Amino acid sequence: MNDLLDPLLLSRWQFGLTTIYHFLFVPLTIGMALTVAIFQTAWVKTGKAHYLQLVHFFGKIFLINFAMGVVTGIVQEFQFGMNWSDYSRFVGDVFGAPLAFEGLLAFFLEATFIGLWIFGWDKLPAKLHLATIWIVATASILSAYFIIAANAFMQNPVAFTINEEKGRAELTSIWELLTNPVALAAFPHTIFACFMVSAGLIITVAAWHLSRNQHLDTMRPALKFGLWAMLVSGGLTTIAGDQLSLAMVATQPMKMAAAEAMYETSTGADASFSIFTLGTPDGVHELFSIRIPYLLSFLSTHTFNGTVEGINNLQEQYQTLYGPGDYAPIIWVTYWSFRWMIGMGLVHILVAVVGLWLTRKGKLPTNTWVWKAAIWSFPLSLGAMIVGWVFTEMGRQPWLVFGLLETADGVSPGVTGIEVLISLVVFTVLYGSLAVVEFRLIKKAAQTGPAELSEPDEETGKPLVHTTVY
Repeated sequence: MNDLLDPLLLSRWQFGLTTIYHFLFVPLTIGMALTVAIFQTAWVKTGKAHYLQLVHFFGKIFLINFAMGVVTGIVQEFQFGMNWSDYSRFVGDVFGAPLAFEGLLAFFLEATFIGLWIFGWDKLPAKLHLATIWIVATASILSAYFIIAANAFMQNPVAFTINEEKGRAELTSIWELLTNPVALAAFPHTIFACFMVSAGLIITVAAWHLSRNQHLDTMRPALKFGLWAMLVSGGLTTIAGDQLSLAMVATQPMKMAAAEAMYETSTGADASFSIFTLGTPDGVHELFSIRIPYLLSFLSTHTFNGTVEGINNLQEQYQTLYGPGDYAPIIWVTYWSFRWMIGMGLVHILVAVVGLWLTRKGKLPTNTWVWKAAIWSFPLSLGAMIVGWVFTEMGRQPWLVFGLLETADGVSPGVTGIEVLISLVVFTVLYGSLAVVEFRLIKKAAQTGPAELSEPDEETGKPLVHTTVY
């Protein structure tokens, strides 16, 4: 029972669940902001009514998601002080800097200009109003960068010095912190994946309407846009992921070894990538495996004869550097989360490839199963991002800040297990309720379809905007 009320264990569960829940909204907010900006640009440039309908339609979904994301994100900030006060005391001077930029600069811009966009339809000139949604999209991406920079410090601590007198890390260079190699590699991988999530939603919504032969004028171009956006962003995510793997090997070789469950250092063909493996948890006995020779070597070093360090070898090195302890993460979590991330992402790209082939030359599929596959494919990219985050954070364990602060040393000393348990249960119930509300609101908005537009304006020739659409 004491283990179940361990403040460290419960605090990890609480932060993990809170972050995963918050992460349900973040990728869609980032991707959908850019999508709406693109559709509105197309409307301003061409004056075609279906683009304006798409702006309002996906704009409503974007706003619902944005509001929920803000609510859930605030709770995360409080947990740094409530559950992880020792962590905040030790690295707050460094970790807090990019978060301050995110709140005071990026989120301020995002919140301000999203208001101007919502209420400025019939009050601002068309191009000036268009600029507001582009600022929102840019600010959301900028916000993501600052958060990624903060997380990158935990993966690869840079730009700090230890103040022995005060017993904490202090920032030495904000520029060095913001240009952390891990942040530079993780940022494009994350952003392109966000675009995959928004593209997936567009594909699902368009397929639902087209399968019912409704809103053809708006949903045909929406489907085509979603399919191409998925294909392009999926390809870019894959390329960026390759660069991130190189940064991971350079800064956290144990994470790459754990991703493959590779216990002994291997070179060339022996550094293979297993698509599927059954074996004992300690890695001593491998019962069955499907492997691609040389692939792990290439992913880690960009050469087919590169050497990849194993878990046992790294464990010995870390014990020499940091003292006695187990420095390997939970292997089955890192192994399978890495594969689920890759697998779900690739399947969603495949959906786009098949969809583009079936809809070539303006055709629409007649088979019911095709539409069902498109409709139910939405969770793929979102699920890939979530398990990718699990891999990133769990693969860093037992470190809270790699090589600097262990997770066990960052938890609040005064918090009790029962206090964390109560808040964990409350947050879980509350967030579960909010999830139901979010799903129903988005489902209702998506199934309602695009709103009808009024007659064209006599001066501009463009349809008038329904300012009450939101």
